[in-house]
Amino acid sequence: MAASELYTKFARVWIPDPEEVWKSAELLKDYKPGDKVLLLHLEEGKDLEYRLDPKTKELPHLRNPDILVGENDLTALSYLHEPAVLHNLRVRFIDSKLIYTYCGIVLVAINPYEQLPIYGEDIINAYSGQNMGDMDPHIFAVAEEAYKQMARDERNQSIIVSGESGAGKTVSAKYAMRYFATVSGSASEANVEEKVLASNPIMESIGNAKTTRNDNSSRFGKYIEIGFDKRYRIIGANMRTYLLEKSRVVFQAEEERNYHIFYQLCASAKLPEFKMLRLGNADSFHYTKQGGSPMIEGVDDAKEMAHTRQACTLLGISESYQMGIFRILAGILHLGNVGFASRDSDSCTIPPKHEPLIIFCDLMGVDYEEMCHWLCHRKLATATETYIKPISKLQATNARDALAKHIYAKLFSWIVDHVNQALHSAVKQHSFIGVLDIYGFETFEINSFEQFCINYANEKLQQQFNMHVFKLEQEEYMKEQIPWTLIDFYDNQPCINLIESKLGILDLLDEECKMPKGTDDTWAQKLYNTHLNKCALFEKPRMSNKAFIIKHFADKVEYQCEGFLEKNKDTVFEEQINVLKSSKFKMLPELFQDDEKAISPTSATSSGRTPLTRVPVKPTKGRPGQMTKEHKKTVGHQFRNSLHLLMETLNATTPHYVRCIKPNDFKFPFTFDEKRAVQQLRACGVLETIRISAAGFPSRWTYQEFFSRYRVLMKQKDVLGDRKQTCKNVLEKLILDKDKYQFGKTKIFFRAGQVAYLEKLRADKLRAACIRIQKTIRGWLLRKKYLCMQRAAITVQRYVRGYQARCYAKFLRRTKAATTIQKYWRMYVVLRKYKIRRAATIVLQSYLRGYLARNRYRKILREHKAVIIQKRVRGWLARTHYKRTMQAIIYLQCCFRRMMAKRELKKLKIEARSVERYKKLHIGMENKIMQLQRKVDEQNKDYKCLMEKLTNLEGVYNSETEKLRNDVERLQLSEEEAKVATGRVLSLQEEIAKLRKDLEQTRSEKKSIEERADKYKQETEQLVSTLKEENTLLKQEKETLNHLIVEQAKEMTETMERKLVEETKQLELDLNDERLRYQNLLNEFSRLEERYDDLKEEMTLMLNVPKPGHKRTDSTHSSNESEYTFSSEFAETEDIAPRTEEPSEKKVPLDMSLFLKLQKRVTELEQEKQIMQDELDRKEEQMFRSKAKEEERPQIRGAELEYESLKRQELESENKKLKNELNELRKALSEKSAPEVTAPGAPAYRVLMEQLTSVSEELDVRKEEVLILRSQLVSQKEAIQPKNTMTDSTILLEDVQKMKDKGEIAQAYIGLKETNRLLESQLQSQKRSHENEAEALRGEIQSLKEENNRQQQLLAQNLQLPPEARIEASLQHEITRLTNENLDLMEQLEKQDKTVRKLKKQLKVFAKKIGELEVGQMENISPGQIIDEPIRPVNIPRKEKDFQGMLEYKREDEQKLVKNLILELKPRGVAVNLIPGLPAYILFMCVRHADYLNDDQKVRSLLTSTINSIKKVLKKRGDDFETVSFWLSNTCRFLHCLKQYSGEEGFMKHNTSRQNEHCLTNFDLAEYRQVLSDLAIQIYQQLVRVLENILQPMIVSGMLEHETIQGVSGVKPTGLRKRTSSIADEGTYTLDSILRQLNSFHSVMCQHGMDPELIKQVVKQMFYIVGAITLNNLLLRKDMCSWSKGMQIRYNVSQLEEWLRDKNLMNSGAKETLEPLIQAAQLLQVKKKTDDDAEAICSMCNALTTAQIVKVLNLYTPVNEFEERVSVSFIRTIQMRLRDRKDSPQLLMDAKHIFPVTFPFNPSSLALETIQIPASLGLGFIARV
Repeated sequence: MAASELYTKFARVWIPDPEEVWKSAELLKDYKPGDKVLLLHLEEGKDLEYRLDPKTKELPHLRNPDILVGENDLTALSYLHEPAVLHNLRVRFIDSKLIYTYCGIVLVAINPYEQLPIYGEDIINAYSGQNMGDMDPHIFAVAEEAYKQMARDERNQSIIVSGESGAGKTVSAKYAMRYFATVSGSASEANVEEKVLASNPIMESIGNAKTTRNDNSSRFGKYIEIGFDKRYRIIGANMRTYLLEKSRVVFQAEEERNYHIFYQLCASAKLPEFKMLRLGNADSFHYTKQGGSPMIEGVDDAKEMAHTRQACTLLGISESYQMGIFRILAGILHLGNVGFASRDSDSCTIPPKHEPLIIFCDLMGVDYEEMCHWLCHRKLATATETYIKPISKLQATNARDALAKHIYAKLFSWIVDHVNQALHSAVKQHSFIGVLDIYGFETFEINSFEQFCINYANEKLQQQFNMHVFKLEQEEYMKEQIPWTLIDFYDNQPCINLIESKLGILDLLDEECKMPKGTDDTWAQKLYNTHLNKCALFEKPRMSNKAFIIKHFADKVEYQCEGFLEKNKDTVFEEQINVLKSSKFKMLPELFQDDEKAISPTSATSSGRTPLTRVPVKPTKGRPGQMTKEHKKTVGHQFRNSLHLLMETLNATTPHYVRCIKPNDFKFPFTFDEKRAVQQLRACGVLETIRISAAGFPSRWTYQEFFSRYRVLMKQKDVLGDRKQTCKNVLEKLILDKDKYQFGKTKIFFRAGQVAYLEKLRADKLRAACIRIQKTIRGWLLRKKYLCMQRAAITVQRYVRGYQARCYAKFLRRTKAATTIQKYWRMYVVLRKYKIRRAATIVLQSYLRGYLARNRYRKILREHKAVIIQKRVRGWLARTHYKRTMQAIIYLQCCFRRMMAKRELKKLKIEARSVERYKKLHIGMENKIMQLQRKVDEQNKDYKCLMEKLTNLEGVYNSETEKLRNDVERLQLSEEEAKVATGRVLSLQEEIAKLRKDLEQTRSEKKSIEERADKYKQETEQLVSTLKEENTLLKQEKETLNHLIVEQAKEMTETMERKLVEETKQLELDLNDERLRYQNLLNEFSRLEERYDDLKEEMTLMLNVPKPGHKRTDSTHSSNESEYTFSSEFAETEDIAPRTEEPSEKKVPLDMSLFLKLQKRVTELEQEKQIMQDELDRKEEQMFRSKAKEEERPQIRGAELEYESLKRQELESENKKLKNELNELRKALSEKSAPEVTAPGAPAYRVLMEQLTSVSEELDVRKEEVLILRSQLVSQKEAIQPKNTMTDSTILLEDVQKMKDKGEIAQAYIGLKETNRLLESQLQSQKRSHENEAEALRGEIQSLKEENNRQQQLLAQNLQLPPEARIEASLQHEITRLTNENLDLMEQLEKQDKTVRKLKKQLKVFAKKIGELEVGQMENISPGQIIDEPIRPVNIPRKEKDFQGMLEYKREDEQKLVKNLILELKPRGVAVNLIPGLPAYILFMCVRHADYLNDDQKVRSLLTSTINSIKKVLKKRGDDFETVSFWLSNTCRFLHCLKQYSGEEGFMKHNTSRQNEHCLTNFDLAEYRQVLSDLAIQIYQQLVRVLENILQPMIVSGMLEHETIQGVSGVKPTGLRKRTSSIADEGTYTLDSILRQLNSFHSVMCQHGMDPELIKQVVKQMFYIVGAITLNNLLLRKDMCSWSKGMQIRYNVSQLEEWLRDKNLMNSGAKETLEPLIQAAQLLQVKKKTDDDAEAICSMCNALTTAQIVKVLNLYTPVNEFEERVSVSFIRTIQMRLRDRKDSPQLLMDAKHIFPVTFPFNPSSLALETIQIPASLGLGFIARV
């Protein structure tokens, strides 16, 4: 098909644009050959006439279909040209936020100017081991490809990182190095990878600076070789540097800075150790303030200084050397502040005692005067003499700056050398990966020598790049057997020849430098004369004679000749260097040593560096010939040599290219400037790669991919069994021009544009199919709609006609009804009017009659009231006359009575003057006063006494006148007093009146108070009623509040419960976190232990096997035993004994532990003997007391005495036996002091073991005899007791008292209880036996039903399997069935043994009853006879020996036991043929026997050997799932046995009574339970790793890549990535492969008897691994994020859930681990347009983090044209809605995460005594006990 045929209407094209570089447009009509104008419609809505070039007549570039836009690989685009590349990069960068894109073999990296979460360790793990084309583009993918190719091809690799300043080269190189350090690790414990990474901060501080384009711009090029050993682990590194920008030390442009280290020093100047440097602010130094921007936003120079010092320490640069470096750097800063003063035009001087120079000399340790002199002078040497010449101020300043640059360059070289020494490894380097971080093509307004060298290097690298791309294209064509046609590509060899050939630019520059009077102008003239008009790539500017232009591969560059010669010479005065060499500061002369001495042998051999600069100093003495030769090596010459060396290195390696692009010059995040991007794409060679690819067959499809994609273009008859032939036939029909495609062995190759044409055909076919489907469906819908409408119309008509008929009938009925209603209504109206009138008339009559009656009534009433008024007036007049008369009479009476009263008063006054009258009145008044006042003072009392005495004396002593006189005087006095009293009486009367008045007032107040009280009472009553009402309301409120309180309490309870649940969940999470940390520590401990074992093995091999050429085996097959931290010394001796045969004298210290343990055991026996002796003494005292009582009383019962004597004799004999045994033991231990005595098998040891065994057996026998004696004594007491009651009550009471003293009543009661219980148990046992038989029959019926169902399920499953798997499954099922039958038979055998033992016990009971009957025949014998007659001796039967669930073995057989049971055991045979957990049961039964013997040493030895052997087996066969599962199951079973039989109540409650008898008695093995738990955790983690290793290759292929639902997913172009895959396809895995593997895991774990809870945890971990790996790959693969892939994932997850349901594991928590994957699949399928969709997504995706949701939306890619991309605004809406969600910023799930494992206690119902040891285990040396 011709290209012009694609320019049809609606075809989209690219047209040039001055602003946007390229602009998209759409054709408005078809193009026809000969048209000069294209009618276009721009995206912004404008129409445009685009004129074609009349000369070339080139049509505009066609735009790729939208389905191809945003591809991972630019070469996958159908149309390969500049606008397509630019648009694809822009869409990925702006819309999808993807900064990496492949372009063939090149990784294009765009600097986002923002921190992205795509460089974490989880991302590294995700890319590790993956093919380059399988994941999204990433720097880690390039690093992984280089690492794998190094391992696969055993060829050195190189990663070439280039780009402009600020494009991110250094960061990309750092991430690549970090990837190697993380993935490979180091071969030693020196942490070489950390040292490699630590070199970055050092080199950045001394080699990076802030520029206008980049805050951390590398001002030198570097090539780092990371060395690897044969196992591809990092062993060291080496660094080469190129073209350090020394001029930056002395000059910085505006807004730029010097090297970071200077500002870090100034920021740390206040540190105590830096005070001697006398530094200050960066603005105080000339070399750091010129740029005017001493600070970088977001960077703390003081912290960076701490990081730099830390890195120096890590790399082995001592503190003294660090301080030396800082002294030199500080000296450079002070040197820059040295100023010069002009004396004349040709000389200058330094001010005296110039402080900056003084500080510089102090820091450098040089003489001030000498340095001051040579800074202002120089030495000139001629053939005959030498003289000193002063220099001008400008020359002195230039010389000072040259010295500073030279010192810094030498220091830079010295640091690089020491870094290389620190990274150098003594181990031989097997291969290396080089990382080249070098400057990209540069062009500025003023370009000088540095830009010339940089562009020269880029020309060389571009040539190498073109050749490599061309070579890969050729290899691809040859591999696919495509006819090779020469592709024309740009060769920049002429430009390189112009620069470096003979008489080239560099050659002429070096020649001019040798000339004594050579200048930049003369050099420019030579260039013009040599190359102008002779070389097409060399031009002269029109307006300048001091510049030249070179046409580089990227662009034309104009170079200014000024400064070329000076920079090429890089001259420093020799005298200044000599002054520095004579420094007292030891480090400074080291910098200026000759190159042979300056570079150590190790670094010289390893690095091969070429020094950056040479110092052309002309000494007065020495070897002039050698120095002249040295002077020839100018900077350009050195740079050319180092560049040739670099190219040789790169040509000897496999290169990988990273091109860094700077999206804008303003450092705005995710802002794309098309102009700047195009410039860099042209300069970095990306477009050249595109051009080379487009010149051949850029689009490549495998036959299967082509068939899957374009199946819609084929007819059914075209589809053949051979996919290749099918594709050939179809392509011949679709594309007629055979030159447009080629058929390779595995791929189809297309020319540019052909895939777009095929996509157009496919879209047209799908569109036509859609139209046909739409036509058919729309016709069917309209036909269906018409028929529906027709049926509806008929129905409507029927209903309408019926409705009309009903309406007419209704009208007739209404007419008739209306007539009737009118008749009755008219009648009703007339009647109502009549009634109204009649009622109105009656009302009028009633009102009139009432009015007349009321008038008559009012008249009568007025008359009656007049009569009453007259009556009252007349009465009032009569009463008034009467009152006046009465008042006059009363007044006359009052006047008369007043007159009479006055007369009486007059008489009274006369009488009052007499004494006698006064006395009478006085007495009466006194009494009244006494009654009223009750206040009589003492004078009145004296007066009364005197008056009485006076009366008495007047009657008796009339003659005594003297006394009378005295009396008279006294009376006179009394009279005066009486007067006073009279005055008092008056005052009292007034007081009385006042009191009366107060009383009246009080009464009135009382009355008012009473009134107020009544009022208050009323108010109170009202208040009480109000309060009652309020109380009622309050009660109601109370009830309401109580109800609310109850509800609140309920809510609070629910809230508290929720909080409790949340806190419980949080505590569970904390517990899981703590458990996870603990298990991670265990994992780390296990790793370190394995590391220790490997190192020990390597040491052993190095010491014991010094054979040349011997190759060490893999550590996983090492048979070295890892010893456990809890193993005892005895266990260590047992481990060491078989391996070493040393003399017995050397084992003495090791056997001392056993000797000490035996001594401890002897001490315990002595304590037991002492306790028994005390018990014996106590019994003897009790017996003596009982004898004393028996002497006072008659002896009645002799059986008790005989019993006590028997008991005493037994205790005495036992005591003697213990004493003899103890003496023998002491004797044996004291006679022989050699260590062999205490060794196993020694006499003392055997004696102790035999004695302990005999004592234990004797103790058991004695216990049984005592029980039988008790039962028989009880039966005898029951026979004797009736006789005693009939004889003598006193004897009985004494007997009872005696029994109480001896405690025999309790024994008798216990005996009776035991007898009753025995009878009851017999009855109940018979009842239970019948019930058990019935239950057993029901159980058998149920089991048969379950077996039938299981057989049917298995049959159905087998029918779905392929034949081979069906046979294997049937065999497996048959083996399982036979195993179950064997277990059932063993259980039946166990039940029969129990029945036999029960019958034996019943026989013994019957024999006992017969004995009791014989005793009962002695009823007629008297009590005396009974006492005198001795009781017959009791026959004590011996108990038959039963198995106790213990296994006995000899000490020397322990290694054999461990070997046969652990080391050489085959899990498959044990799992299939024997009971699950058999090794664990056997080991525990051996431990039980050692515990039974109380042998601490044997217990510890066995447990330690067991643990070490399990670890040894897992180390040897740790990658075998069956082995790890088998030993995890047995370790857990062993742990459960130690818990079940530990004797602790919490575990014993789950046991039967028989199992509780088997509990451990002597040792507490809780410590070893913890050890076994830790071992089980380690085994579980190893099992998870094995699972992961097996599942990981299947997951991505089965869950993502394989199409479980055929035909849903469409395949898109893959570009060139697949051809660089490092691993060939090993066959694709499907979901069925994963399910089969899961079935295999589950069946193996079930066969091994693993605990169900543990199986659930393993399944949960497996599903987490599946979900995490699938989601991580989905997040890193843009081609997988589509709607159809979401459907595939959801289907696959449903199959996994179905598997869980089949295995009854839905409650294991495994489904929840798949929730993130399920939500990601749903996110791919849901609608993603509106705000409601965003809300639904935010609520749905609660298991995904914000970063994951945004990543999926950014990666969402339509597979077909009918799908739409997710808009940027929608993604921003999602981000806004999720901004408050607090979740992890981590993008990927941690696929290595292991859930903390728990081992819930799972007791075994298996009886230990029933376990049989099969002969196949080879344990014949073990005996059942």
